[in-house]
Amino acid sequence: MSGVVEIENFSYDYPDGTRALVDINLSIAHGEKVAIIGPNGAGKSTLLLAMSAFLKGTGKIVVDGIEASGKNAKKIRSVLGLVMQNPDEQLFMPTLFDDVAFGPMNMGLDESKVKERTAGALKTVGLEGMETKPPHHLSGGQKRSAAIATILSMAPKIITMDEPEASLDPRTRNKLTDLLKSLSQTLIIATCNMDFAAGLCSRAILMDEGRIIADGDARKIMSDAALMQTHGLEVASVLTG
Repeated sequence: MSGVVEIENFSYDYPDGTRALVDINLSIAHGEKVAIIGPNGAGKSTLLLAMSAFLKGTGKIVVDGIEASGKNAKKIRSVLGLVMQNPDEQLFMPTLFDDVAFGPMNMGLDESKVKERTAGALKTVGLEGMETKPPHHLSGGQKRSAAIATILSMAPKIITMDEPEASLDPRTRNKLTDLLKSLSQTLIIATCNMDFAAGLCSRAILMDEGRIIADGDARKIMSDAALMQTHGLEVASVLTG
Protein backbone atom coordinates (compact mmCIF):
# COMPACT_ATOMS: atom_id res chain seq x y z
CA MET A 1 0.00 0.00 0.00
CA SER A 2 1.62 3.23 -1.17
CA GLY A 3 -1.18 5.82 -0.91
CA VAL A 4 -1.81 8.00 2.13
CA VAL A 5 -5.37 6.59 2.00
CA GLU A 6 -5.88 3.00 0.83
CA ILE A 7 -9.30 1.34 0.71
CA GLU A 8 -9.74 -2.31 -0.22
CA ASN A 9 -13.11 -4.00 -0.83
CA PHE A 10 -14.86 -1.83 1.75
CA SER A 11 -18.61 -2.17 2.21
CA TYR A 12 -20.95 -0.74 4.80
CA ASP A 13 -24.62 -1.37 5.61
CA TYR A 14 -26.82 0.99 7.60
CA PRO A 15 -28.38 -0.50 10.76
CA ASP A 16 -31.65 -1.06 8.87
CA GLY A 17 -29.80 -3.24 6.36
CA THR A 18 -29.61 -0.69 3.54
CA ARG A 19 -26.33 -1.02 1.67
CA ALA A 20 -24.54 2.34 1.79
CA LEU A 21 -21.11 1.44 0.37
CA VAL A 22 -20.36 -1.46 -1.96
CA ASP A 23 -16.88 -2.88 -2.60
CA ILE A 24 -15.02 0.41 -2.52
CA ASN A 25 -11.43 0.22 -3.80
CA LEU A 26 -9.49 3.44 -3.73
CA SER A 27 -5.94 4.79 -3.42
CA ILE A 28 -5.19 8.46 -2.78
CA ALA A 29 -1.63 9.78 -2.91
CA HIS A 30 -0.10 12.31 -0.56
CA GLY A 31 -0.85 15.88 -1.65
CA GLU A 32 -3.70 15.03 -4.01
CA LYS A 33 -6.81 17.20 -4.14
CA VAL A 34 -9.68 14.83 -4.84
CA ALA A 35 -13.40 15.50 -5.33
CA ILE A 36 -15.85 12.75 -4.46
CA ILE A 37 -18.88 13.69 -6.54
CA GLY A 38 -22.32 12.19 -6.88
CA PRO A 39 -26.01 12.83 -6.24
CA ASN A 40 -27.51 12.98 -2.77
CA GLY A 41 -27.52 9.52 -1.21
CA ALA A 42 -24.60 8.30 -3.31
CA GLY A 43 -22.53 7.37 -0.25
CA LYS A 44 -20.11 10.30 -0.28
CA SER A 45 -20.59 11.38 3.34
CA THR A 46 -20.64 7.78 4.52
CA LEU A 47 -17.29 7.17 2.86
CA LEU A 48 -15.75 10.19 4.62
CA LEU A 49 -17.05 8.95 7.97
CA ALA A 50 -15.58 5.51 7.29
CA MET A 51 -12.18 7.05 6.53
CA SER A 52 -12.34 8.77 9.93
CA ALA A 53 -13.07 5.47 11.70
CA PHE A 54 -16.58 6.54 12.70
CA LEU A 55 -18.12 3.54 10.94
CA LYS A 56 -17.22 -0.14 10.97
CA GLY A 57 -17.78 -2.07 7.76
CA THR A 58 -16.21 -4.99 5.95
CA GLY A 59 -12.97 -4.75 4.03
CA LYS A 60 -10.06 -2.50 4.93
CA ILE A 61 -9.29 1.21 5.16
CA VAL A 62 -5.71 2.27 5.91
CA VAL A 63 -4.90 5.93 6.59
CA ASP A 64 -1.23 6.94 6.69
CA GLY A 65 -0.32 3.35 7.48
CA ILE A 66 -2.93 3.00 10.25
CA GLU A 67 -5.87 0.65 9.81
CA ALA A 68 -9.14 2.46 10.46
CA SER A 69 -10.83 0.79 13.44
CA GLY A 70 -12.35 1.68 16.77
CA LYS A 71 -9.14 0.97 18.65
CA ASN A 72 -7.15 3.17 16.26
CA ALA A 73 -9.71 5.98 16.04
CA LYS A 74 -7.62 8.48 18.01
CA LYS A 75 -4.55 7.80 15.88
CA ILE A 76 -6.58 8.10 12.68
CA ARG A 77 -8.05 11.44 13.72
CA SER A 78 -4.60 12.79 14.57
CA VAL A 79 -3.58 12.44 10.92
CA LEU A 80 -6.98 12.92 9.22
CA GLY A 81 -9.20 15.85 10.05
CA LEU A 82 -12.88 15.85 9.03
CA VAL A 83 -14.60 19.19 8.38
CA MET A 84 -18.31 18.51 8.75
CA GLN A 85 -21.01 19.90 6.48
CA ASN A 86 -22.51 22.03 9.25
CA PRO A 87 -19.76 24.16 10.86
CA ASP A 88 -21.91 24.69 13.96
CA GLU A 89 -21.19 21.04 14.83
CA GLN A 90 -17.51 21.95 15.23
CA LEU A 91 -17.89 25.36 16.88
CA PHE A 92 -19.14 24.99 20.44
CA MET A 93 -16.78 26.96 22.70
CA PRO A 94 -17.28 30.51 24.06
CA THR A 95 -14.68 32.11 21.77
CA LEU A 96 -13.08 31.40 18.42
CA PHE A 97 -9.70 30.97 20.12
CA ASP A 98 -11.14 28.33 22.45
CA ASP A 99 -12.60 26.39 19.53
CA VAL A 100 -9.41 26.37 17.47
CA ALA A 101 -7.26 25.61 20.53
CA PHE A 102 -9.49 22.72 21.64
CA GLY A 103 -7.83 20.10 19.43
CA PRO A 104 -4.20 20.95 20.22
CA MET A 105 -5.01 21.10 23.94
CA ASN A 106 -6.53 17.63 23.82
CA MET A 107 -3.44 16.40 22.00
CA GLY A 108 -1.50 17.28 25.15
CA LEU A 109 0.55 20.11 23.63
CA ASP A 110 2.02 22.70 25.99
CA GLU A 111 0.46 26.15 26.24
CA SER A 112 2.97 27.92 24.00
CA LYS A 113 2.54 25.32 21.26
CA VAL A 114 -1.25 25.52 21.54
CA LYS A 115 -1.12 29.31 21.10
CA GLU A 116 1.27 28.95 18.16
CA ARG A 117 -0.90 26.36 16.42
CA THR A 118 -4.07 28.39 17.05
CA ALA A 119 -2.60 31.67 15.79
CA GLY A 120 -1.20 29.96 12.70
CA ALA A 121 -4.49 28.27 11.84
CA LEU A 122 -6.50 31.48 12.26
CA LYS A 123 -4.04 33.39 10.09
CA THR A 124 -4.20 30.75 7.36
CA VAL A 125 -7.99 31.06 7.10
CA GLY A 126 -7.98 34.86 7.39
CA LEU A 127 -9.53 35.13 10.85
CA GLU A 128 -6.58 36.55 12.78
CA GLY A 129 -7.62 39.29 15.21
CA MET A 130 -10.98 37.62 15.85
CA GLU A 131 -9.82 35.29 18.60
CA THR A 132 -12.19 36.65 21.27
CA LYS A 133 -15.28 36.69 19.05
CA PRO A 134 -18.07 34.22 19.90
CA PRO A 135 -18.36 31.72 17.02
CA HIS A 136 -22.13 32.20 16.77
CA HIS A 137 -21.50 35.85 15.85
CA LEU A 138 -19.54 34.87 12.73
CA SER A 139 -20.98 34.97 9.22
CA GLY A 140 -21.63 31.73 7.35
CA GLY A 141 -18.38 32.01 5.42
CA GLN A 142 -16.43 32.87 8.57
CA LYS A 143 -17.92 29.87 10.35
CA ARG A 144 -16.79 27.65 7.48
CA SER A 145 -13.28 29.09 7.72
CA ALA A 146 -13.31 28.71 11.50
CA ALA A 147 -14.28 25.03 11.20
CA ILE A 148 -11.33 24.52 8.86
CA ALA A 149 -9.07 26.29 11.38
CA THR A 150 -10.13 23.84 14.12
CA ILE A 151 -8.73 21.08 11.92
CA LEU A 152 -5.62 22.92 10.71
CA SER A 153 -4.56 23.60 14.31
CA MET A 154 -4.14 19.85 14.76
CA ALA A 155 -1.73 19.72 11.80
CA PRO A 156 -3.27 16.70 10.04
CA LYS A 157 -1.73 15.19 6.92
CA ILE A 158 -5.16 14.71 5.36
CA ILE A 159 -8.27 16.90 5.41
CA THR A 160 -11.67 15.58 4.38
CA MET A 161 -14.60 17.94 3.90
CA ASP A 162 -18.31 17.29 3.47
CA GLU A 163 -20.02 19.81 1.15
CA PRO A 164 -17.74 22.68 2.27
CA GLU A 165 -19.25 25.14 -0.22
CA ALA A 166 -22.86 24.59 0.92
CA SER A 167 -24.86 27.78 1.53
CA LEU A 168 -21.98 30.09 0.60
CA ASP A 169 -22.44 33.03 -1.76
CA PRO A 170 -20.22 33.06 -4.90
CA ARG A 171 -17.66 35.52 -3.51
CA THR A 172 -17.23 33.58 -0.28
CA ARG A 173 -17.11 30.30 -2.21
CA ASN A 174 -14.30 31.68 -4.37
CA LYS A 175 -12.37 32.72 -1.27
CA LEU A 176 -12.82 29.22 0.12
CA THR A 177 -11.53 27.72 -3.14
CA ASP A 178 -8.41 29.91 -2.97
CA LEU A 179 -7.84 28.91 0.65
CA LEU A 180 -8.16 25.21 -0.06
CA LYS A 181 -5.85 25.46 -3.09
CA SER A 182 -3.19 26.98 -0.85
CA LEU A 183 -3.16 24.08 1.61
CA SER A 184 -0.38 21.50 1.34
CA GLN A 185 -2.38 18.69 2.92
CA THR A 186 -4.04 15.90 1.01
CA LEU A 187 -7.59 17.17 0.46
CA ILE A 188 -10.67 15.02 -0.11
CA ILE A 189 -13.98 16.82 -0.57
CA ALA A 190 -17.45 15.38 -1.00
CA THR A 191 -19.67 17.59 -3.13
CA CYS A 192 -22.41 17.66 -5.73
CA ASN A 193 -21.33 21.16 -6.89
CA MET A 194 -19.42 20.50 -10.11
CA ASP A 195 -18.16 24.06 -10.56
CA PHE A 196 -16.66 24.07 -7.06
CA ALA A 197 -15.06 20.66 -7.61
CA ALA A 198 -13.70 21.58 -11.05
CA GLY A 199 -12.12 24.76 -9.72
CA LEU A 200 -10.30 22.96 -6.94
CA CYS A 201 -9.54 19.33 -7.72
CA SER A 202 -7.56 17.60 -10.45
CA ARG A 203 -9.10 14.18 -9.73
CA ALA A 204 -12.74 13.21 -9.42
CA ILE A 205 -14.33 10.05 -8.07
CA LEU A 206 -17.94 9.66 -9.18
CA MET A 207 -20.16 7.68 -6.82
CA ASP A 208 -23.75 6.54 -7.10
CA GLU A 209 -25.76 4.04 -5.04
CA GLY A 210 -22.74 3.34 -2.85
CA ARG A 211 -20.43 2.38 -5.71
CA ILE A 212 -17.54 4.06 -7.51
CA ILE A 213 -18.69 4.65 -11.08
CA ALA A 214 -15.68 6.55 -12.43
CA ASP A 215 -12.29 7.65 -11.12
CA GLY A 216 -9.86 9.83 -13.01
CA ASP A 217 -9.15 13.27 -14.45
CA ALA A 218 -11.68 15.69 -12.98
CA ARG A 219 -12.15 17.77 -16.12
CA LYS A 220 -12.70 14.68 -18.27
CA ILE A 221 -15.26 13.14 -15.93
CA MET A 222 -17.14 16.35 -15.18
CA SER A 223 -17.34 17.39 -18.84
CA ASP A 224 -18.90 14.06 -19.88
CA ALA A 225 -22.52 15.17 -20.34
CA ALA A 226 -23.93 11.67 -20.76
CA LEU A 227 -22.15 10.38 -17.66
CA MET A 228 -23.22 13.37 -15.57
CA GLN A 229 -26.85 13.15 -16.70
CA THR A 230 -27.02 9.40 -16.03
CA HIS A 231 -26.03 10.02 -12.42
CA GLY A 232 -28.17 13.07 -11.75
CA LEU A 233 -25.43 15.69 -12.05
CA GLU A 234 -24.76 18.70 -14.24
CA VAL A 235 -21.68 19.33 -16.34
CA ALA A 236 -19.48 21.93 -14.67
CA SER A 237 -20.28 25.24 -16.37
CA VAL A 238 -16.62 26.26 -16.23
CA LEU A 239 -15.88 23.35 -18.57
CA THR A 240 -18.49 24.15 -21.20
CA GLY A 241 -17.16 27.47 -22.45
